[in-house]
Amino acid sequence: MRRWRGMKMENLRDYSVWSLVFAVFIFGHLLCPAIGTSGDSPGLVATKESRRRLVHTDAGEITTVDVFNGRKDVGSYHLEFFTLDTRSLFLPVLLHTDMIFYVHTGRGNVSWIDKKRVKVVHVEEGDMYRLEEGTVFYIQSSEDPNRIKLRIHAIFNTCGDQDDTLADSFTGGAYSSIADLVRGFDNEVLQSAFGASADVIKELTRSEKVPPIIHFGIKNETESFFAMDWREGILEALAGRTTMDYVFRNKKNVEKAFSILKGKRDVENSHGWSTAVTHKEARSLKGSSMGVFMVNLTQGSMIGPHWNPRATEIAIVVKGHGMVQISIPSGASGHGDCKSSTTKRFYVKEGDVFVVPRFHPMAQLSFENSSFVFVGFSNNAKKNHPQFLAGKWSVLRTMQKEIMAASFNVKIMTLDDLLTKQKDAVLLGCDGCAEEVEKKMDAEIKREEEEKWRKEEEERREMEEARRREEEKKARKQEEEKQRKEQKREEEEQRKREEEEEARKREEEQRKKEEEEEARKREEEEKQRREEEEHRREEKEEEKQREKEEEEVERKEKEKERQKEMEEEEEIRRKEEKTRREEEAEEEEAQRRWEEEERRQREGKKQEKEQDKSETPEEETSWEEEGGKVKWRRMWMI
Repeated sequence: MRRWRGMKMENLRDYSVWSLVFAVFIFGHLLCPAIGTSGDSPGLVATKESRRRLVHTDAGEITTVDVFNGRKDVGSYHLEFFTLDTRSLFLPVLLHTDMIFYVHTGRGNVSWIDKKRVKVVHVEEGDMYRLEEGTVFYIQSSEDPNRIKLRIHAIFNTCGDQDDTLADSFTGGAYSSIADLVRGFDNEVLQSAFGASADVIKELTRSEKVPPIIHFGIKNETESFFAMDWREGILEALAGRTTMDYVFRNKKNVEKAFSILKGKRDVENSHGWSTAVTHKEARSLKGSSMGVFMVNLTQGSMIGPHWNPRATEIAIVVKGHGMVQISIPSGASGHGDCKSSTTKRFYVKEGDVFVVPRFHPMAQLSFENSSFVFVGFSNNAKKNHPQFLAGKWSVLRTMQKEIMAASFNVKIMTLDDLLTKQKDAVLLGCDGCAEEVEKKMDAEIKREEEEKWRKEEEERREMEEARRREEEKKARKQEEEKQRKEQKREEEEQRKREEEEEARKREEEQRKKEEEEEARKREEEEKQRREEEEHRREEKEEEKQREKEEEEVERKEKEKERQKEMEEEEEIRRKEEKTRREEEAEEEEAQRRWEEEERRQREGKKQEKEQDKSETPEEETSWEEEGGKVKWRRMWMI
């Protein structure tokens, strides 16, 4: 977002015709259906969760993120987010490059050395300031009744502008600790340089290293300059002063920060407000091409489509959430070819960082349920003039209608309806636009994920097919090599066999005559021997057969006897089982009769008890019953 305050229609006509033709070209792409990727664009968006933590103590923390600016010849922008608890101190550091910061919440002091003087700027929410490279500075947060922490968003000019080489100085990080720099010298050098005793230097170099952010218990800002010990005296020595109270006694040493929230706003209407700060408004930006801007969109609003001819915007969402849509030109391939640009849409929330490179038309939109506030930094602020495609300040209105109609291939009446309906400028109403863009983004993300999955699946199949073909090719080669080796081996063996056979034949021919007679004798002897062996073998076979038959007969006899014994045993078992069942039946019948008798006796005894209460007859009856039972059992056993 660049400065547009005071821009009038007659000033717009001064821009070159080529600039307007370029605007027509860009706007023509915006009218085409969006083609390309959507969702978070790698390098253009950095979420709050993606920040890296540099420092974390009980007094505060520092996180950082690097974002790409869209130029291949320039690196990324380096941002750091300082959070200091109340009454805390960020210890002195040496800046390696320019630093521009914005105070998000809280209040405190930023002190630095400028030409042997210690300067101080009191900062609070909405303030911005710039510190030049080579500056030694520290940050001190103030006491707050609500314990609101001091939060500072800072950007370091690591890329430089297109006309300078400032990024060359960015080596080894954005800054370095003064304490570490001092401790890097030998003790003798420090002792002579500071004129201090050896004990002081030894304590300085051997003291435990403290984290970059510490608690610093000071009751008010003024006291901080009178409560420093010898360690803070090093900063005084660097400034060439002997006492720090000189800072507040001399008003020249107290700088004033520029408040974006309290400053005059460039544009303000029912859809929100916006402002841009350059060196003309903020003295601290003098000599720097960087600028600061802030936009506050109300619910259901947007910044009209526009682009920056020379500046890249790096924005931080400080409140709410919204959508950002960017049209990215990818080179002309013919007039009216919608494929010559792509559209990127991404959702951003509080703490996220997004970048819009120059030449990229953009629009920021707020949701109907939330405002959308973001603050940012831009390079080449003093040379940049934003070009708006729609609204009261549209550059398209400066061209002749006939040329514009011919460019879009539409009627002049259609062009009039397009350019004259919108009466607002810059900040426009757009109910439901952010929600609709988010839906398209989600749909694009889903399609991209499906396409990515499909491509990965195709690549996987292709890789699998290639691997299979390679394995088959390798297997074929191995098989062919094996066959060649096998064929060669067989040929070699065949050759050897033929040679051996030829040699054997020659030897046979030589021995044949000498061995014929001996062979005949051996044949006769062998024949006789075979006949004898055959005879002996037949006898042995007959003997074995007889023995086998005898064994079979004997086995059958034993089997019959064993079967007979088993049958007899089975018969005895059946008889015993029958006898047992008969005895059990008789025993059950006797038991039943005894129980019946016992029941009758119990009934008789019960009647006797009712007539006679004496216990003796009952005992005799019980004995008789028991005796009868024993007697019966004895009879049963007999």
